[in-house]
Parts: sequence; C-alpha cells; structure tokens
Amino acid sequence: MPRTALRICPLCEATCGLSLTIEGSRVTGARGDREDVFSKGFICPKGASFGAVDADPDRLTRPLVRKDGRLQETGWDEAFDAVAAGLRPVIETYGPNSVGVVLGNPNVHTMAGALYPPLLLATLRTRNLFTASTVDQMPKHVSSGLLFGDANAIPVPDLDRTDHLLLLGANPLESNGSLCTAPDFPGKLKALRARGGTLTVIDPRRTRTAKAADRHLAIRPGTDALLLAALAHVLFEEKLVDVGPHLAEHLHGLDELAAAMRDFTPEAVAGRCDIPADDIRGLARALAAAPTAAVYGRVGSTTVAFGTEASWLVDVLNILTGNLDKPGGALFPLSATAPAPRPAGPGKGFALGRWTSRVSGHPEAKGELPLAALAEEIDTPGEGAVRAVIAIAANPVLSAPDGNRLDKALESLDFMVSVDPYLNETSRHAHVVLPPPPPSRSGHYDFAFNTFAVRNQARYTRPAVPLDDGQPDECTLHARLVLAAGGHHGASAETVDETAIRTTLAKAVATPHSPCFGADPEQLARDLTGRTGVERRLDMMLRLGPYDLTLDDLLAHPHGIDLGPLEPRLPGLLKTRTGRIELLPQPLADDLPRLRRALGDKEDGLVLVGRRHLRSNNSWMHNIPALVGGSNRCTLHVHPDDAARLGLRDGLPARVTAAGGAVVAPVEVTDAVRPGVVSLPHGWGHDRPGTRLGVAAQDPGVNVNQLLDGSLLDPLSGTAVLNAVPVEVDAEPQSPS
Repeated sequence: MPRTALRICPLCEATCGLSLTIEGSRVTGARGDREDVFSKGFICPKGASFGAVDADPDRLTRPLVRKDGRLQETGWDEAFDAVAAGLRPVIETYGPNSVGVVLGNPNVHTMAGALYPPLLLATLRTRNLFTASTVDQMPKHVSSGLLFGDANAIPVPDLDRTDHLLLLGANPLESNGSLCTAPDFPGKLKALRARGGTLTVIDPRRTRTAKAADRHLAIRPGTDALLLAALAHVLFEEKLVDVGPHLAEHLHGLDELAAAMRDFTPEAVAGRCDIPADDIRGLARALAAAPTAAVYGRVGSTTVAFGTEASWLVDVLNILTGNLDKPGGALFPLSATAPAPRPAGPGKGFALGRWTSRVSGHPEAKGELPLAALAEEIDTPGEGAVRAVIAIAANPVLSAPDGNRLDKALESLDFMVSVDPYLNETSRHAHVVLPPPPPSRSGHYDFAFNTFAVRNQARYTRPAVPLDDGQPDECTLHARLVLAAGGHHGASAETVDETAIRTTLAKAVATPHSPCFGADPEQLARDLTGRTGVERRLDMMLRLGPYDLTLDDLLAHPHGIDLGPLEPRLPGLLKTRTGRIELLPQPLADDLPRLRRALGDKEDGLVLVGRRHLRSNNSWMHNIPALVGGSNRCTLHVHPDDAARLGLRDGLPARVTAAGGAVVAPVEVTDAVRPGVVSLPHGWGHDRPGTRLGVAAQDPGVNVNQLLDGSLLDPLSGTAVLNAVPVEVDAEPQSPS
C-alpha cells in the first residue's frame, strides 16, 4: 500500500516542505506540504520531480575503484581501503597542502555536506580549499566580514513587510532565491505589490522577475557597483541620509564614506551604466522616501569584476536609508542551530589574505582560495603542488573557468577521491568514487539555508525510505572518509560524531555566554537523544542555540516550528574590532580607485551574461527528463538588433569567442536581453567521454565557462568573473546539405 512521508526539499535554496508518496522503496509522487510552517504547500518543478531525481537510473549505487585504468564497482570496505592507501602516502610524502579539497554547491543541501567537511579539513590541515563560493557568493561573505566582522552575517530582505524592494542581478522567479531562503518567492513579490509596495529590478535581461516589476532598468552588465555608488552619492548630496536612532550609535566612518562617494555622481555614472542620471536620482529619492525598503543583490552583481564593491554598497544603501536591522528592511536571521548570541562589544574582526595561493598569489578569503586557481595549483610543478584532490559534490570541470585545462590537470593527479552520486565530467577522473544514497534515504535539516531564511523556523525530517542492505548512510560515508584521510582508517565511524560532540561541549561549558556554561560536559552528552550520531549532533546544536529547542521538539512537530518573523539583532552580532559597523573598511577603501577608473572605461563590444532556469540548478539536474527540454535549453540569447547586425538567425549556430576559447551554440533571438548583451546558461557541456549521464549527454549544450581563461577575478574575494565578459559572436558556417 502507498504511504506518505515528509521531506524537506534539498534541490534549491527555497527548502520547501514536501509530502512524498512512497510505494515500497520508491518515491512515486511529491507535492507541497500544506502544513509546512515555512513553505505552506508551495512547490516548484524541481520539488515535483523529487521522485525522478531519487530514482535516476544513472545514479551510482556502489562505489567505484580504478583498477588497471578502469573504474570498477567494488564493496564499501574495499573502497575505503583504497582511499586510505591512495591519500595517506601523498600526505606523508608531500605534506598536508598537497591535498586540495573541492566542495560543490550540493554540499549545503545535505546534513552530511554541512557537518563533515569542516571535520575533514581540520583533520587534513590543508590550506588548499576550493569551493563553489568563489564562482557565486564569496563577495557577499567578504563584504559582510568587513562591515560586520562576521563573514556569515548576511542580512536578507524582509520580503513580507517591506514597502520597496530593489533587486540587482537577481532573478528569484527562476532561482527561487539565493542567500535569501524564501519559499514561494513569486507569491511574496505579488503580495508586496498587492499591499501597495514597489518592486524595482536592475538587470540587463528582462527576466521573469523583471517582467513582474513596477520598474525595470536594463543596466549595462558589470556596472552595478557604479550605480550603487551613485545612489549613495545622491543620498549624501541631497541630504537624504537618515540612518535612524537604531543605527546611529553603531556606525563608524560615515563622514569618510560620504567623501569616498563624492566622485560617483549620477552624471559621471550614467554613461557607463547606460541608465539616465535622472533615473538614478529618482531611484535614490524613492528608496529614501519609502517607509521601509530593502536592497538585495545576487549573482549578476557578485560574479563581476567589482563583485565585492557591489555587495558592500548594497548594505551601505540599506544603512544610509535606515533600513538595515529594521522590520521591512534588511534583517539578520537567527537560526535555531546558531551559537547562542554573544554579548555586544568588540570582536576579532575579519581578515583577508592570511595566506596566498602558491602559483598566482591569490589571497585567501574566508579560508578559501579561488576555484579558478585549482588547475594551476595542480599542473604547475614545484614544491607545494596539489597532488591529490578530494572532491565532494563538486563538478568544477563545468563550474570553474577553463574546464579543458582543469580536465587535463585532474587526469595528472597522483590520487583523487570523489563523493558523488554520478560519474560526471569531474568524478570520471577519480581513483575512487563514493556515491551517497538517494535523498529519500537521508534525514534533512537545513543548517546553511536557515541562516538566510526570511522567517525564523526549524524543521527536521527523518529518512523517508530505508537504506538498501549494506549501503552506508551519507553521514557514515563522510565519517569514514574523515577517518581514512586522517590516518585512522578502520576506526568506528561513530567516533567521528562522538569526538565532535565532546569537542563542542567542552568549549561550550567554558564559554560564559553559553546556555550550558559551567555544566558537566559528560552529563550533557548523556542527555542527548537521537538514533544516530548526526541526530545527536543536531540535538546538541539545538540545545546550545538561541531558542531552547531539542531534537524531540522537532520530532514532535513534523511540519516544523515557527520561530517568528526576523527581529533586529544589532549590536550583538557585530564582531568588528571597534564593535561597530565599519562603513568604509580599509580593503574596500583601497579598491575604490579601481572603481573610479572604471568611470572612464569605454566598452562598445558585446558582453556575455549567464542566466538561470527554474528547472535547473547548476550542472547537477540535467539528467532528469522532466527538468530538461522546453525553455530549459542551452541557447545563445541575442537581441534582434545585434542578430541583424551580425547576420545571426534564430535556431542556427553561432560561435562565441573569448579569452579562454570558443563554443558553438544555437541562437535564440529575443528582446529579453538588451542590445550589446548575449546570454548563455551555466552548467551545461555534458559531452565529455567517460561519463554516465545518459539524459544529459543526449542534449549536452556547451560549457559557458570554457570561454574564460581564469585570469579575470574580483581581487578582494577571488571570485571568477562570469558575467560582463567581453566576447565576439559570429555566425557559424553551415555545411552544404
């Protein structure tokens, strides 16, 4: 008989609650959970396809080990024997930095990916960490670190209460939100307009979100920071700055910021942004006049040459209009598993460049090096070269610049282990592939995305389907990887969780503001509940968190616990050395001359931008028939004027050329892009041999990141410049029929 089970969707950042229909061990249906305290029944096409994702016949079910040059199925014990035998000699011979760890986007969508990579890194002690953040969101982490002293203190727009929402480089009707966890983003935007609010969208494309806006300004790509600086200039010039009493005493450097914005007049910026000066002034006045307003920028404003400057200025505008840390503005979520809030006062601050990459000297940011530098760290000989890679839910051959170079570099490694359910463009190079079980067989709590949620809540779902015989759960797989990499192969996987619990509790009982300060850590450990080590860790984090919750509380509320709307949190979360918001941090002040020089740049050629699609999420959902095809295709969007000028025809191929190479894609003529801009989606290029992606290989598309040579980076965050890239486009000659 069919049964139902609840599951939080792990397929994008919206984290919607699902009600699954299960027959035997197979998920046969998925619908929105109407009783879910956060998503209230909302579901998107990805969530509706949960069963197809879960049962994809190309998913690996057994580990693979390379023997005689071929990846062959083997048992789990043999696979971890191979991991230990391959990794430990590299580490012992060449040192910990000989291992590079690569963490992909799906890590933050699983409990295992959130909890175990930090333990792996602590065990390895390598400085060569590369993650998806440096092809996406690192500028926001860096700007938050410099402003607030905490790289993870990222304010989100209070969507349910704001009066004016300004979006830059964000298309939440397709992405479902990013660094802003909000189920039913479309419904929230409709509600904003229904209550008389205003939606303004800044984007070079007329996206679905832009079509829903009151006002759409088609900015020239890559100039977001200039526009934001001009908006700040107007606020200062016209004496519209009103930080409010809740912020005034917590700001440092307001006068210095005003002076720094002096050169960015609307008239100076208008030509570069291709937005009239009067429109810039009008937008600044509208933000200042709104009862509440929130400025929100995402990937289109971060994966550009001035990504950190733009991310900083987003929050500067929220501050100057008095909307930071204010209901209806931009507020800081408080996750149920966040450490208990510390007392207000000076902190350690945030430092950039504590070490640099070996080859190009790129500074670390938040403990990470640029993903774009991974290939050169492998293929450049010399002391300190990366000789082994641990890739966890990562496909950098498609997601990093110059995948061809990285493809060759990975082939040259002494050893590589990949934790991945697929044999994809990256994992095909591994010596060992460790496939996690399908998502229905894993429990779920959103450690990462609750820190960006537009409403505080806590939800946990246990596995909906039991594991197959002999298959380890995903957390056990990760724990065994930690042991094998750390020289403790053969020890019980349970020791990893128990060590993490003991270490955390020992610190907590010694921390004065902790809720268990002075308690007996052994007794606290005995009080923890849960069937597994990861459930015990979740229970511990809830007990140490700010809401006095336990695992039993979540189990008693299967649809989640609503913890209320976001509330002001300043000054307690500030960790800067002054204990105040640093409005003009030195690294950003030092970078401003580069932004001023951009005022004089002349760029008349075509530039490339990416795009998202509702039925996709980077490179890891192109093997599901229900999620590909239709409008979710790898086509080159070209404005009709540019198509006519270049002799391009709808449906026929065009060659796109940039510094890293060239790709050929079919043209889609559309006025959804502004003149001078072409667009290719991210995550395609499934045409390399040796993969097992049957559906994706039928319509592989092209890898847009192959157009990049990896040399263009935002200097402060190390983030690859993926948007506003100069390109040439030519009609591809047709073979005679």
